[in-house]
Amino acid sequence: MLNNWFFKHIDNSVLIVFRIIFGLLCFLESVGAIFTGWVKHTLVDPDFTFSFIGFEWLQPLPGHGMYYYYIVMGVFALFITVGYKYRLAMISFTLMWSATYLMQKSSYNNHYYLLMLISSIMVFLPAHKYASVDVKQNPKLKSISMPQWCRWVIVLQLFIVYTYASLAKLYPDWLDTSVIELMMKSKQNYIIVGDLLQQKWLHYILAYGGILFDGLIVPLLLYKPTRKYAFIASIFFHLFNSFVFQIGIFPYLSLAFALFFFQPETIQKLFLKKKLFYKGEAAIVPKFKTPLIIVFSIYFIIQLGLPLRHHFIEDDVLWTEEGHRLSWRMMLRVKSGNTTYSVENKDTGKRLFIDMKDYLSAKQVRTASTKPDVIWQFAQHLKQKFKDGGQNVAIYINSKVSVNGKPYKTLINPNIDIANVEWDAFNHSTWVLPSKEE
Repeated sequence: MLNNWFFKHIDNSVLIVFRIIFGLLCFLESVGAIFTGWVKHTLVDPDFTFSFIGFEWLQPLPGHGMYYYYIVMGVFALFITVGYKYRLAMISFTLMWSATYLMQKSSYNNHYYLLMLISSIMVFLPAHKYASVDVKQNPKLKSISMPQWCRWVIVLQLFIVYTYASLAKLYPDWLDTSVIELMMKSKQNYIIVGDLLQQKWLHYILAYGGILFDGLIVPLLLYKPTRKYAFIASIFFHLFNSFVFQIGIFPYLSLAFALFFFQPETIQKLFLKKKLFYKGEAAIVPKFKTPLIIVFSIYFIIQLGLPLRHHFIEDDVLWTEEGHRLSWRMMLRVKSGNTTYSVENKDTGKRLFIDMKDYLSAKQVRTASTKPDVIWQFAQHLKQKFKDGGQNVAIYINSKVSVNGKPYKTLINPNIDIANVEWDAFNHSTWVLPSKEE
């Protein structure tokens, strides 16, 4: 019975239209990263990038290589849009996007992570079976239907994203709007709306509206009587985020996801008027059904588990950052820090204080001042630099950090040589001091 439901065929208009919009947005993200200077500031200019720990082998291409890299990625995105060599283009874009995501985290963004996941899912979807160059070249590929699991994997992924994003906001600094207030202070110079964004009543609307929107948007879009109103609310929510926070294609990608919640017939009439509408109810169970179910089952178990891991790690994730990434903890806190690195020559006992600006970009300096994993990585980088110069060194950190405007406290134990401690990916780092006074 599960097979009949899982592999029941439905009209594929939704997936076809989404592929076109998705490919176009990926193209705009790729070329936009070049023209806005993001590639230059993040991947070209820095002498050193903070990759995800364990992926240090992923490094930006030298010289102007990353510009060419993003151009090639944009070409693959265009191939996705028009459905040319779709499977190859989708796999290539996914691998290239994932590589750039993992090779740097100074510009960490949950939206980049979501794009990596959706791209990975799209590899498995038959999104090129209509309105594509592939079909024009090989008419046998043409299909007006798809198994309905193709719709539900996207819906389930979005449910996980939004639900965890809503739950993560249920903590005191968000509920009393202090986080929103701090975020909006940097927007006070915005034309026309700058003063409005400083109003306390608006902060409460944004704080509690964010919780309700994230927690309810997927169920409300699934429920036909509320679908239209939920979509209108979604338009206002995402356009506001686009204007105020300037977060690239994500608001528009989020609006494109709404396609999966509307009736396929509605989408077909609006966007693919010449396409026949599939009215059958055939359940076609493929030979590879078992591996497919196993792969997606494992995938969603991981997706459900990753955002919970910080509950099993000592101390507050807002302070330690342990379990923060890959957990849909989006725009939840404002963190600032004053951090100094001192390098001690173990042979002579002499200490040298490091000017981080000699090694890092301004954005990297900010992350290397507040995030323990980045602090540890920079210490390892400094250690290697001095080792190359023939010195055996110890590195000590003096780090004062404030979370959500609260008083500054010491983040890293200043008496521990951070350069010579091992990184533990699964447990609390004891050299990170407690968030509360003992």
